[in-house]
This record gives sequence, structure tokens and C-alpha cells, in this order.
Amino acid sequence: MKLNTRTGAVLSVLMLTSACASVAGQTPIRHQAVAGDSTVVATNTGVYFGGQQLVEGDFFHLKALKLKSGATVFTAVEGNDQQLHLWQAKDGKAEPLWQGEITTRVVEDLCFYESRENRQLSVFLLGGRGGAEQRLLQQDGQWLPQPLTIRAMNVPFDSTACAVSQEQGKLYVAEADQAIWAYNAEPEVDEGRDLIAAKAPFGDIQAELKALELMSDGSLLALEEEAPRLLLYRADDNGYQFERAMSFDGINALTDISLTADGDVLLTEEDLNAMQTVQIDVVAATEPRSQRPVAQVAATLETQPSPRRGDAIDDPAVWVHPDKPAASRILGTDKRTGLYVYDMQGNIVQELAVGRLNNVDVRGNLAAATLRDDNSIQLFSISDDGVLTPAANQTTDIEEIYGLCMGYDSNTEQASVYINGKSGRIQHYLVNADGSLQLVREMQVPTQPEGCVVDDASQRLFIGEEDVAVWLFDAKPDGGSDGDIIIRVAEHPQLVDDIEGLAFARINDEPMLFVSSQGNDSYIVFDAQAPWAQRAHYRIRTNIELGLDGASETDGIEVTTHSLGEGFEQGAFIVQDGRNRMPEAGQNLKLVPLQQIIDLL
Repeated sequence: MKLNTRTGAVLSVLMLTSACASVAGQTPIRHQAVAGDSTVVATNTGVYFGGQQLVEGDFFHLKALKLKSGATVFTAVEGNDQQLHLWQAKDGKAEPLWQGEITTRVVEDLCFYESRENRQLSVFLLGGRGGAEQRLLQQDGQWLPQPLTIRAMNVPFDSTACAVSQEQGKLYVAEADQAIWAYNAEPEVDEGRDLIAAKAPFGDIQAELKALELMSDGSLLALEEEAPRLLLYRADDNGYQFERAMSFDGINALTDISLTADGDVLLTEEDLNAMQTVQIDVVAATEPRSQRPVAQVAATLETQPSPRRGDAIDDPAVWVHPDKPAASRILGTDKRTGLYVYDMQGNIVQELAVGRLNNVDVRGNLAAATLRDDNSIQLFSISDDGVLTPAANQTTDIEEIYGLCMGYDSNTEQASVYINGKSGRIQHYLVNADGSLQLVREMQVPTQPEGCVVDDASQRLFIGEEDVAVWLFDAKPDGGSDGDIIIRVAEHPQLVDDIEGLAFARINDEPMLFVSSQGNDSYIVFDAQAPWAQRAHYRIRTNIELGLDGASETDGIEVTTHSLGEGFEQGAFIVQDGRNRMPEAGQNLKLVPLQQIIDLL
């Protein structure tokens, strides 16, 4: 990674000696923050708000964030007992919100993140031994009784500092004297990281970094402890570019960065031996990402996680018990071993190790799935009490078999199985009376499809071409091979490829098409008839009452309007969760009462 150097920043430095290293008559400070019209200060004697002591102790890691509501939240850690204190500043007063011991790690730094899209406030606790965690503090403007851990993170072993860009949704982590990394701040997003800055000779870092801070224009400040240097990185369309390093003669060490109310940068030392004020010009900020709130729903049930880590669970389906809804079964494919069958408490009641299954669907007492081991279709019979048994297996000439869905024509009383491959080929099989499959026609889309669903009543087949569009075909055996694009990714900003799962339901006699928008971890409901209007866009987020995480990186989805028992009387929306966070475990399925989505419509 090449880090370019630019010049021309307007810099002025005011030296404060240790003899006069006090602020507004207070004792020397470790850190200060702005909270409304007041200043918060952390020292070795306590935390002070507007000059008044809030709590006594030896405090480190003071951080504050002004919220969209106008209030300011701030926090600090007592160094001797690892007690985290949390306050809210509003109308000139500081209100204690929570206090508790952090037992999971020795805190090296703290950072707040307010997600305006998901209406959540969280805090990152950064440890020094390769671990960090994200704890939820507030949701929909309501404070939780105590912080709830919603994500465990792997960060570098020698992590020393953090900062969060509220505009870009990025968590920046300093790795001792090696690097600065960027992670996604949202809990239900990709776990990858990006290199922002590196140690010399690959970059400009020369010593251990002890603090990070972001200026109002998005510029990133990084503080080296000994001999102290302040590194300035400017944001542009290509990320961060190194601009300048500032050295401070006569000071042995500096360990913290604060932004003052008048725009100065205050540098302090944890042993209270030195302070330094720096003035840095503010440049035009980069364009922030859109942060319009997104509608939210929450799962009320999750299935037992796959015992195998990594990308395993892929696609759900549901078998509805004809007489006892609570005895219905949820099916989920495992791309490594076969098929799981879950009861309505989320427990695995069957594991059918038939091979690497990808997609599954159900009609009546028959289930079908794509078997990737030999590019075949595996059928399962379902007993009256929901027990699955492997049935016929149909070979195909599809290379890299992928998606599958089923349909049923009440006029002919015959079921169909539709499969597709990564090349874009689609095949239609009829289910004969003896349980065998008969190939009746073939269709094609230009690039890789996967998700598909059939509207049985109108005999329409919907196919998702992952990067491009949703297609509509005639579902009948004599429906021909031509299809039409009805929903294009390029025409819907909230639909971000890949298009993964598709599901169909009639809600209040209106046909609805559900689409998994994997690229932004969300779901969209469209009218399933021209002009295919978008009806709802939503995410599945944390259920704080039940302690269930949200869902993201979703592959397959399913929807049923039939009752599945208590809590799902109106049906359910079922999704594969690619990142099972609470706790970190193998992938699973999340079930959302359909009524929550109906309320959005």
C-alpha cells in the first residue's frame, strides 16, 4: 500500500510545560471531551463535568459522542477495578446511566458508534490480547438496562487504540507500532478489514500508537507515544493519505488525543506529566454515506446452529402440519453434509447426511433439494407427522447445480421441480405419480442465478439472476423458454447484489415477492404484479428482549402465511443467517413473525 505525502497544512503549536499543565484551574488531565456546553475531564482523582466531580477514582479512556437526539453520551474506565461508568449529558446536567465491571478483557480503549440506519447506539471495548467486543447501549432511543454484547471481534493481539467514523460506519484500530486497520462498525456486516497505515518502510509509522482520533472533516490523527509524534492522515476518495508528522521537542511521551470545544487538538500523557495543544486546519470533508433510517424487524426464534463453522447453512423451507401448527417442521440445507430438520423450538430433530445440499423446497409431503456432489436432484418423502426420508434421486446434465424451487398446479394436480446452474441454465421437471422426475423443458438467463419461487395460483416462476435482475417465466410445462426482466438491481438503490433468496406470499389477497438483498444485508418486498412497485425495505436486527442477534449475509429465504403455532399465528418470514453473532457460532436460521412485516406494508 502506497501512502502519499502532501504538504501545506496550516499548523501552529503552543507548548505547555508540566508546571502549568492545568486546564481552567483543574488538576492535570488525562483526557477531556466536549459534552454540550460543558467539558468532561478524566484525571487520576476522578471524572469531572463542568468542573464538578461526578465520581472519584483513577480514570482512563474517557470518550464522548454527541447523539442525533442532541444529548451527549460519555464513558470512562476506572483503572484499578475495571469499572465502566456511563453517563448522559443533557440540558447542562450529567445523568449516570450504568456502572459495571468489565470482566471479559482489560480495556485498552473505548469507542462509541451510533447507527442511524438501524437506530442503535453501541460501544466498542478494545482489549490488548487480540479481542474486542461491541455492546449495545440504546435501541430506538431507549437505553438498555445494561449493555448487551452483540458482537465478538478478532483484532490484532497488540491493539492499543480505536476511533469510529460515524459518517462512514468504520472502526479504526491501532496495532501497536505496526499498522492502523479499518473494520465495519455495523455488527451485521462483513468481518473483513482494510489497511489504512503501515509501519516504515511500507508506511510512516515509527513507534507504538497510543491514541486515534477523527476530526470533523474526517481526517485521522494517530499519536505515537515515545518520542511523541502526531501523524495526520487526510481522507479522500481513495481512502487515507499520509500528510505530515508533527514532533514535540522536550516531551518524553504523550498518550491521548482530545478535541476541544474551540477546535484545537489537545495531547496529554497518562502519568500527567505533559500536555500539548495543536491547531490543524480543517479541509473539505468527503461525502458521507447515506444514513437514512431503515425499517427494522426482529427474530423471535432461531434454530440450533450448524455444528460446522464457516459457510454451511444455505436455504430454508417449511412443512406445515395439517392439524397441529406447532408440530410443523423447518428444513435447512447444509452445503457440507445434507439436510437439517428443526421443530418449532428451533431444535434439530433430524440430520439427513445425504451429501452437499444447496437449495430446498416443499410441496405437500414432498421435499426436493439440489445435490452438489453429483449435480442431481434429491427427493425426500415427508410423513404425516413430519419425519423426512430420502426418496428418489434424479441425475441431471446441469454443471454446478445451484438453485431449486417447487410448484404445484391444482388444475393438473401435479408438482414441478425447477433447478438452475451457475451457467444460467434452468430446467423444469414434472413429478410423476410414481415419484420419478421427468424433464419437460429448459430456460436460460445470461448469468448466474440461484433463488427462485413459484406462485402456484397464477403459475408464474420467478428467477433471481444474482447480479442483475429478477426474471419472470411461465411456470407451466408448456410455458416456453422465454422470460422477462421485471426488477433490475440498477433501478433500485436499496436492492444491492447479490439477489439471493426469493419467496412469494399472498397477503390480504395481494401477491408479494420477497427478495434477499445480500449486498446490504436487507430484505425487500415488491408487488408481485406490474408495475412491480417496492412496498417495504427492512433489516432483521437484535432482539434485545430475547437476546437474539440480527441476520445478515443471507442466502435463502422462505415465507409462509400459515400458522406455525404460538407466536407465529399469521405465519413466518424465515432467513438463513450468514453471521450468527450472539454468541459467535455456526450459521443458523432466524424466524420473524410475519405480522411484523405485514405491519410495515
